[in-house]
Amino acid sequence: MNILFLCTGNSCRSQMAEGWARHLKKGVIEASSAGIVRHGLNPYAVRVMEEAGVDMSGHLSKTLDDLTGLEFDTVVTLCGHASETCPFFPGQVRRVHRGFDDPPSLCADMTDEEEILSVYRRVRDEIREFVSGLPGSLD
Repeated sequence: MNILFLCTGNSCRSQMAEGWARHLKKGVIEASSAGIVRHGLNPYAVRVMEEAGVDMSGHLSKTLDDLTGLEFDTVVTLCGHASETCPFFPGQVRRVHRGFDDPPSLCADMTDEEEILSVYRRVRDEIREFVSGLPGSLD
């Protein structure tokens, strides 16, 4: 099963979902991630995923244009903006929305690093729970 995790900037939530899918569902799911625009990889997301044993340091922030030629069975949008602006995918592509809080937005006014990391950890763990249930959690 080929799944694309799509978010606004492919910097945090979609990258975490791809990382979890590659870590937990190897051989079951071929995971990719992209954004509507490219924002770069979020260092807090990389850090909390590393704490959980998933190395995302080699991931790149991508847009859909970077994935030209790849075919997906399912596109999972992880934020409202991506869901609202998700482009048309030809063929039998299933589109599913599973929204998760946006850590950068939630942490915009925070200055305490541990408080910031706790937000990223919570979202990381919520995404892990969703990905752990794949493909069944798509229903």
